[in-house]
Amino acid sequence: MESRSTARAEAATGNPPPVSRIGWVRLSIRAALMILCVLICVPFHYLWRLLHLPSPWPRWFLRACGRISGARVRVKGVPLKRDVFYISNHLSWIDILALAGASGTAFVAKAEIRAAPVVGWLSTLNRTVFVKREDRMGVAEQINQLRDALEDNWSVTVFPEGTTTDGLSLLRFKTSMLRVLEPPPPGVMVQPVLLEYQREVGEEIGWVGIESGKDNAIRVLSRKGSFPVTVHYLEPFYPSEFPGRKAIAAESRKRIEEALVKVLGEPLRPFPY
Repeated sequence: MESRSTARAEAATGNPPPVSRIGWVRLSIRAALMILCVLICVPFHYLWRLLHLPSPWPRWFLRACGRISGARVRVKGVPLKRDVFYISNHLSWIDILALAGASGTAFVAKAEIRAAPVVGWLSTLNRTVFVKREDRMGVAEQINQLRDALEDNWSVTVFPEGTTTDGLSLLRFKTSMLRVLEPPPPGVMVQPVLLEYQREVGEEIGWVGIESGKDNAIRVLSRKGSFPVTVHYLEPFYPSEFPGRKAIAAESRKRIEEALVKVLGEPLRPFPY
């Protein structure tokens, strides 16, 4: 436990801990398996698209990558299958694999992700909506993209904290990505989601501080063994009952915080700490 905490502290300051030889072996095996998944799933995805069929391949690909990474996903609660806007807490890039594998959801992501090598391209396969927060002139276009993603994937997930934590705290929710719910599209519901990692796992793999995405991926993919991730689908609500994106964000955060306090068995910690 002490070595894990030390490794996390070093990573958070931008100084990644050294990876052992066996760690590099684990990372290489996992990377090779992910590449194999790309070679299998991507051609079939494009074939399904060519035939104008709904493609299950992005969901299967992300689910497989989550399992290869060590995540063992369990689902609690009942996820809505369509016309739903999931609002979730955020710890790691593993969250995306867990949620997409469990529900097939699309995501809202920062525009910088689109430019990332490989990851950006893979994100487009699942109808990720890339948002430029500073682009006020493009709000209408981004809302239309979100609605298109809802029609195609039936669900969209947003991480309104805007960054990641280690699962022991919950940041203030930013509302810029909830513009699509102001006013909400007809029939769309909001379902808050809690992502629960075991305490020591969240502290170990949480992507916090100034650690780069590359260093975090190396740290996660070189770690030993697997870890449970529980996706709690909480009670959904109609966004029309909480008019305005600030009210929707506040209600979602309240429900996620209550659920997180319950699973932790203690009050949340301030962040950063």
